[in-house]
Amino acid sequence: MNLLHRLELNGFKSFAQRTVLEFPEGITAIVGPNGSGKSNVIDAIRWLLGEREAKNLRGVKVEDLIFAGTSKRARLGQAQASLHFDNRTKFFPVDFSEVAIARQVSRDGVSQYFINKAEVRLKDVVDFFARARLGTKGLVVISQGNSDVFIQATPQGRREMIEEMLGLREYQIKRLDAERRLKNAQANLEKVQALVEEILPHLRSLKRQTNRWEKRGILEQELRELENNFFGFQLAELNQKLETANQAMKTHKVGYEALESNKKKAESNLKTIEANQPKERAELGKIKSQLQTLLETRSDLQKEIGRLEAKIEMSEQVPVDVPESANLLPLVKKVKHTLEAYLEEEDVEDLRAAIETLLGEIDESLAGISTRGEDKSIRALQVSFAKIRQDLEKLESQIEKLKRDESSLEKGQEDFYNSFKKASSELDFAKVTLDKWESAEQALRFEKERLTIRLQELEHQAAQSDRRLTEFKDVSVSKDLAREDLANLERQILKHRGELASMGEVDQALLKEARETEERYTFLERESKDLMQAQEDLGQMITDLSEKVRTEFAAALVKINQEFGKFFEIMFNGGQAKLKVVKRKETKLKETEAEGETPNDLASETNKKEDDGIEIELNLPRKRIHSLEMLSGGERSLVGIAALFGLVSVSPPPFLVLDEIDAPLDERNARRFAEMLREFSKKIQFVIVTHNRVVMEAADVLYGVTMNEDGTSKILSLKLEAANT
Repeated sequence: MNLLHRLELNGFKSFAQRTVLEFPEGITAIVGPNGSGKSNVIDAIRWLLGEREAKNLRGVKVEDLIFAGTSKRARLGQAQASLHFDNRTKFFPVDFSEVAIARQVSRDGVSQYFINKAEVRLKDVVDFFARARLGTKGLVVISQGNSDVFIQATPQGRREMIEEMLGLREYQIKRLDAERRLKNAQANLEKVQALVEEILPHLRSLKRQTNRWEKRGILEQELRELENNFFGFQLAELNQKLETANQAMKTHKVGYEALESNKKKAESNLKTIEANQPKERAELGKIKSQLQTLLETRSDLQKEIGRLEAKIEMSEQVPVDVPESANLLPLVKKVKHTLEAYLEEEDVEDLRAAIETLLGEIDESLAGISTRGEDKSIRALQVSFAKIRQDLEKLESQIEKLKRDESSLEKGQEDFYNSFKKASSELDFAKVTLDKWESAEQALRFEKERLTIRLQELEHQAAQSDRRLTEFKDVSVSKDLAREDLANLERQILKHRGELASMGEVDQALLKEARETEERYTFLERESKDLMQAQEDLGQMITDLSEKVRTEFAAALVKINQEFGKFFEIMFNGGQAKLKVVKRKETKLKETEAEGETPNDLASETNKKEDDGIEIELNLPRKRIHSLEMLSGGERSLVGIAALFGLVSVSPPPFLVLDEIDAPLDERNARRFAEMLREFSKKIQFVIVTHNRVVMEAADVLYGVTMNEDGTSKILSLKLEAANT
């Protein structure tokens, strides 16, 4: 699969209009007359691979890359070019199936670089290609007239070309970057050490002046801890007690409503019982009224009995045959005397019994009286006795009622007394209980007030130490502190305050200067240690990278010499050639790199012992020539071609771009060159600018470059598959 996919040009040198060149697998030949602009294609590829020197692009300044205009076409303001790669094989270590490198430059000298449309720095482009063994220092692109570029290069330059072909350039870039960082670290370390030496005497002087205040800081810290313990413990204790008191008051208040309710109920009950007392007295009045009625009935009865007694006595003086009437008088007298006797007694029950007895006797006497004849006197007596009997019955009824009322009154009075006594006792108990509650409530209020006053005193005490109680809210203190411990803490607090007072005021400006100077000194010391560690790490990195480059380069050089000798013998029909490592002396090169310098330029701009260079030893057949200086131009080209194919045999690049390196070859060597191209095109993609007919015949695709009438280059393409068959 071909890695190099296509090239797009727009405004680059003679390609004023947008021009696209597709690069298939195999060999792509670009042909055309001199001056048509075919070598500008090679310059564009070199430019996109990271070349920044205008002279290497056949120009004097970067503005020469922009179409300059002709008499028939105006000049352009900028040049653009992009190189597209097929990355489906992941040749480049990025997650894109196609990679596009674009570059543009304007006439005001502003250059921009893009990887897949993302703007980057030139250094990023160079690093990107270095990791893929591509770049402008190697032999991937050989420009016009530089077919013997490997031969003409210095020993150090030859080594750089080989390293880039082998993919060692990435390690060299890292090593050179590490050397630059090491140099910067050394310079920074010297500056830091100079500053440390400058600061140290002043720091010592400040230390001597501030030593007497160092203890102050310790004392202040100790005092703060003592105050934290002293106030923190008491604050926690008071807060705990206040919380307990508040909770107790809250709990205590819950019982108040029940006690108050009980008292009100007891008062209401007592009032209700007292309100019922007048009804009992009224009942008593009724009983007295009944007694009065009883007396009146007795009086009436006495009168009636007196009238009856008178009638009986009169009846004894009148001779009437009423023998039974004589028996009534004693009975009447007995009734009279009995009623008079018992009505004066308070025992109503005895009176009732006496009346019942009298009623019996009256009934018996009346039954014994004969009713013979129509004696009016007897009739009148019977009526009188009947009236007396009725009065006695009425009197008995009144007595019965009086008895019942009296019994009810006595029971009611007893119940009232018991109820009144019980209600009064309950009210007294409710009042006593409520009084006890109020006493307890007063005690709780007093305790809370006492704790509040103690808290205010503690706050005032803390304020004398320029502290606030809120500072001690979250202070962790031991719960095992006792009162004697608090007294000891208070003594220590007073002692520390006295010592601090005796020290006097601190010069804060001097302390600040001492603190800042010490911080600066500590920072510089740490910086110095970091720089020394960085020096050690960078030195080890440089050693490791140098060893890796040396080892891999030495192993590859053996293989390169085998291939170089083989191709040299083919090109010259014999002879011998090899690459040899030569030692270099230490050279003093530029101390600093120019701004914007890329790692590619660092190879010749570092103050170090240069890497060994590469010399070429050769022995031409049938000639006594052993040095490059004695070779002709054609011979130098043949040696360069042999070296090129020797290198790509060991480390084949994905593509090679060659600009007329076959120009010095005769027909026989041109055919050999074409055969080598065909053989290597099986694994290497070639883009070659040529005038040679034999090389054209070897191409798979032929691009013709012509010059339009307006002075711009134009591309014509032709596939040569049929010609190859």
